[in-house]
Amino acid sequence: MALLLVDAGNTRVKWAIAWRDAKPGDWLAHGAVTHAALDGLRAAWQGRGIVRALVSNVAGSALRERLAALLPDVQPGLQPEWFGARAELAGLRNLYRNPAQLGADRFAAALGARSLYPGRALVVATCGTATTVDAVSSDGAFLGGMILPGLGLMLGSLARGTAQLPEASAGAAPPPVFADHTLDAIRSGCLSAQAGAIERACAALPAELCIVSGGAARHVAPALAAPHRIVDNIVLTGLHVAAIAPTTP
Repeated sequence: MALLLVDAGNTRVKWAIAWRDAKPGDWLAHGAVTHAALDGLRAAWQGRGIVRALVSNVAGSALRERLAALLPDVQPGLQPEWFGARAELAGLRNLYRNPAQLGADRFAAALGARSLYPGRALVVATCGTATTVDAVSSDGAFLGGMILPGLGLMLGSLARGTAQLPEASAGAAPPPVFADHTLDAIRSGCLSAQAGAIERACAALPAELCIVSGGAARHVAPALAAPHRIVDNIVLTGLHVAAIAPTTP
């Protein structure tokens, strides 16, 4: 009997399938699709013996409805369990002013990071459409964090909001800090903004380690001076932790 873990973000839907007694991150299969390709997941999920689906959705009600409609086609009677932040789970205490208002993906990412690096002061940076930078103390308190435009949004906004600046690509070779042409200057500025926010959080905690995840992680991480590790699919790892955690009131 298998678990389906789904991280529905603003741009992509990431997923993993695991046996119920597997350790977090030990998956039978995983993948990602754009919102437009969501219906293609039927073929990937069918015949897997899925008995439970835990879903983090930060992409709005329309995608929520599409996911809810998709799951019974995968396994008759299968309904999503919508994951949300709570005051405490799996040894992580949520110190957000209103714990339920914390984004499900941010809480899951913190759960995943703490499961991989227990007992360490961590900054968890998820670099996607938005970049979120959150702090977890060594004794398991989620302290809060920051949200800023992701690398792609920063690059795109300069092109859309200015008359003479071109749109730079995040995927080119890392630029020097002091670039000698405009495209690299844009990329250097946006990467420095991302790295600067993350390093500011690392210094303020202070962090023993920064966990970097998300679609832009491999572009942002090389700009970091703080100790860091790139961990793919940290939200899915956190959902796996949540799925196997002992039930609490």
